[in-house]
Amino acid sequence: MRLWKRASGVLKDRYRIWVAKVSPYGPCRNPDLETLIIKATSHDEQCMDYKNVQRVFQWLRTSPLYLKPLLCGLSMRIQRTRSWVVALKGLMLTHGVYSFDLPMVQSMGRLPFDLSHFSDGHLSPEKGWVFNAFVRSYFAYLDQRSVILREEANKLQNKKGKESEEIPLIEELKNLEELQKLIDMLLQIKPKSEMSMKIVLILEAMDCVMDEILEVYGKFSKEINRVLLRVCDIGGKEEACIGLDIIRKAQLQGDKLSLYFDFCREIGVLNKSECPNILRINEEEIEELKRIKNKDEEKAIVVRNDYEQLKNGLKTTVITDQWEVFVDDVIVDVQQHVPNVTTLCVIHTNNPFVDECYSSVPYDPVQNYELPDLISL
Repeated sequence: MRLWKRASGVLKDRYRIWVAKVSPYGPCRNPDLETLIIKATSHDEQCMDYKNVQRVFQWLRTSPLYLKPLLCGLSMRIQRTRSWVVALKGLMLTHGVYSFDLPMVQSMGRLPFDLSHFSDGHLSPEKGWVFNAFVRSYFAYLDQRSVILREEANKLQNKKGKESEEIPLIEELKNLEELQKLIDMLLQIKPKSEMSMKIVLILEAMDCVMDEILEVYGKFSKEINRVLLRVCDIGGKEEACIGLDIIRKAQLQGDKLSLYFDFCREIGVLNKSECPNILRINEEEIEELKRIKNKDEEKAIVVRNDYEQLKNGLKTTVITDQWEVFVDDVIVDVQQHVPNVTTLCVIHTNNPFVDECYSSVPYDPVQNYELPDLISL
């Protein structure tokens, strides 16, 4: 059965090569390039054909104009297949295209094919789900990475001539969140059975994934320290809240990355010398962010008095970060003779030289009130 499957794959590849060679040239078609793509993404699950992969890349190095026929040929190849081997090789080839620092690659956007619901047509569901999950998670990451690259390219395009302007702090925090999303997606790419861990092609794909993790996590670790220093320096409450969320997630991801690296070492993908240091945030920075988060919150003493005290005209002092507001004659009257409910007259102001603002609000002595609640009423 295994021999027949291999022979069938060879026949399919030869047929597709013949069809590609007799196809006409066009803006989106190049028979010679399509032939190399088919050879690079053959049905042979033993390993990747790196010789033909480099030949495909050589076309792209020759001229960026070959990117469009390359993507068209790759898209046709992947969309047509029901083999996890061809799909995975196609994703690895697509991953390699991103290494080219070309404007057309950076602004490509969504991938020209969809493998989010890929299912191998030659394996039973019990055997195929492992490979299906690997292909889907790999595709999901590359697709999201392509979207982020396009967004970054658009931002750079809009900032031409404005190089001297500093990137807004909120935007830098959002970029860190995007990097964390990519790290989460990368951690989903892993073989999930003993059988798949022994397949050479899977291990080769894991090498590509591990290189990507080291790059993305290294970029995140480098950027987060600089951005957090900016938050501590000029950030407000909103930036501090986002920064604390990023730190919490970074700590959780650090634990997941440690387990992921241990797993990769066990299957022979990662050497101990290649394992990066897990990011640890300084406790002083965390405390500083918490202080910034809480510094703008208004503080108020709790108004807690019973009905008899309020009826006797108790003077209440409301303390805020801005001013001490003395409220005289708190009780005005009892509304409709309803027990425990009065009308509270509140005077609030931020500047003693500005006219006071009066408001009447229903007051329940059983309930605790703070200054923002009273003002909103």
